[in-house]
Amino acid sequence: MTGLPTRTDRRARGAVMALFAVNGATYNSLVPRFPGLRDGLELSNTELGTAIAAFPGAALIVGVLAGPLIARFGSGRVAAGVSLGGAALLPLVALAPSWWALAGALFVLGISDAWTDAAMNAHGLVVQERYGRSIINGLHATWSVAAVGAGLVGAGAAGLGIPVTVHLAVVGVVLVVTSAVAWRAVLPPEHHTTPTGRPAGAGLRGVMTSWRTVAPLLAVAGLMVCSGAVEDSSASWGAVYLRDDLGAGAFVAGLPFVAFQVTMTVGRVAGDRVVDRFGAVRVARTGALVAAAALLAALLLAHPVAAVAGWALAGLGVATLFPLAFAAAGTVPGVRAGDGIAVVGFLARLGFLVTPPVIGSIADTSSVGTGLLLVPVAALGAAALAGALRSRPAGSAARGEPSGA
Repeated sequence: MTGLPTRTDRRARGAVMALFAVNGATYNSLVPRFPGLRDGLELSNTELGTAIAAFPGAALIVGVLAGPLIARFGSGRVAAGVSLGGAALLPLVALAPSWWALAGALFVLGISDAWTDAAMNAHGLVVQERYGRSIINGLHATWSVAAVGAGLVGAGAAGLGIPVTVHLAVVGVVLVVTSAVAWRAVLPPEHHTTPTGRPAGAGLRGVMTSWRTVAPLLAVAGLMVCSGAVEDSSASWGAVYLRDDLGAGAFVAGLPFVAFQVTMTVGRVAGDRVVDRFGAVRVARTGALVAAAALLAALLLAHPVAAVAGWALAGLGVATLFPLAFAAAGTVPGVRAGDGIAVVGFLARLGFLVTPPVIGSIADTSSVGTGLLLVPVAALGAAALAGALRSRPAGSAARGEPSGA
């Protein structure tokens, strides 16, 4: 697209940024409260990890349905509507009276997260093309800023002894209002056809039956599985590791997640320029290797300062992986952006599903630190799969959406 963005485009960019912020804050508001939720329900580490796995498990069961929903109603409306529903459900997690209730609440929240994730990324690609320049890393930077803020608020609330019900109720109200405002500013379906007039591409059935589309999507998804395992480690186990293995207090225990998100935000803010200069593959591969080395060193040193520093470097290392992977999935030849993103998002949550219970099981038989040794291995896997991010010809992208419901 040439020329300056219109007022409608700028409002849409603000709306999709708000949706990225809501998505970043929703689940991550829970992260610093996991140790307290575990102790309140008298769960083992394995039980906590299995309950957490219900969150990505929901995406594996119904996450791929985001593609047809986006094709039917438009990515903006799906993202805003489902985001609002997820924010409203957030306080229910704090009211869970048992493991089953906790896992069930996280499962429903996981459905909301999966659909919002696919829809907001698809809408971000629509807005990006209307701008005529890259904005996807900036959108993911907004997600990271919100995640950091949510982590700090959660850690502070835990340190001050504020009941988790009060904490999540207040956060939920703020996120519901933000989602409602974003609903009014997203691009309606009739604006979703890109200015270049690119075709909509194959639907979900085409994605699943053509090897020409399956192969690149599987490669991108594999990279996201490995990157997701690294990201999840700070969220699900950072606080537990520092508190149980290293004897840190409640506030310090929440810092690995916050440090990870802060540096990941910095990496995403600078990501578009760095990738333009050095290329997506080189940036992704180098970053993944940095993350692997930093986390391995932190676990071997076994000190709170080393743990915070290790996750901080890991956050910087994997900062661009998810934005680049979603962008790659949205430009697979002959595939609608919403379907491509939904499919890789569906597969990527395998990393979030498998990692928590495996680490929890190892932690119960040995230590959390021993279980976390799996994470540097996942980072090496991401480095090996970085070639999946090689750019494709601009004309091969399939970002169009239908003109209406």
